Amino acid sequence: MLSFLKQKPHLKDLLSGDYIDIHSHLLPGIDDGAKTISDTESLIKSFEKIGVSQFITTPHISHYIWNNSPQTIQKNHAETSVLLSNTNASKPFLAAAEYFMDDWFEKHFQNEKLLPLKDNYVLVEMSYINAPIQLYKILFDLQVAGYKPILAHPERYLFYHKNFIEYERLKKAGCLFQLNLLAVVGYYGEEVTKISEQLLKNKMYDFVGTDVHHSNHIAAFDKRVKINAIEGIKEIISNNQFFKF
Repeated sequence: MLSFLKQKPHLKDLLSGDYIDIHSHLLPGIDDGAKTISDTESLIKSFEKIGVSQFITTPHISHYIWNNSPQTIQKNHAETSVLLSNTNASKPFLAAAEYFMDDWFEKHFQNEKLLPLKDNYVLVEMSYINAPIQLYKILFDLQVAGYKPILAHPERYLFYHKNFIEYERLKKAGCLFQLNLLAVVGYYGEEVTKISEQLLKNKMYDFVGTDVHHSNHIAAFDKRVKINAIEGIKEIISNNQFFKF
């Protein structure tokens, strides 16, 4: 059969059972992800089914919305691990944070230690409406403070879609990119899928993440990939082995 007639793979089939996830919201009652310990247990079990072998969950730290801290996250993580210890979802996992870049964050990391994914790698995000005015100053100062920023889901910032050069500026500014895997199955809409493929073709992604919040996200892993850059996806999925623990 001609290659262009072949069906694209289901997203979960690309994870191959040894995928290390670095972006999810599975701790209960701490942000807009899992609400209860039952939700957490269910999502962790589902992670195994779609091919996740290890994961670092990343609750939001957004001072004006989710006023978490490394201490509250670590406390929740410890309590959750105990509650799960006698269940089928007792797989060890780590906890970090997804930091919202705003004026509070800019001041915060100058005085307080951040909760990284590993070593000095920190997951960051920004508003879906517009980039912070001081974005490049934040990124510069963050690196001066010793951190390596990983920008979550750059494909979802619609204000960059018609100004692709801004993605290049971000990379030149030392920002690593993390693809949300569901973007490649059309979960966030056709435009986001299109940009994710363009970023893949330009080899601008460094890592991937599920960004799972709930069961609808899990269900989307049964969908077929909608882009052609399959080998590009596989490559950055394998990059996540860097975070193995």
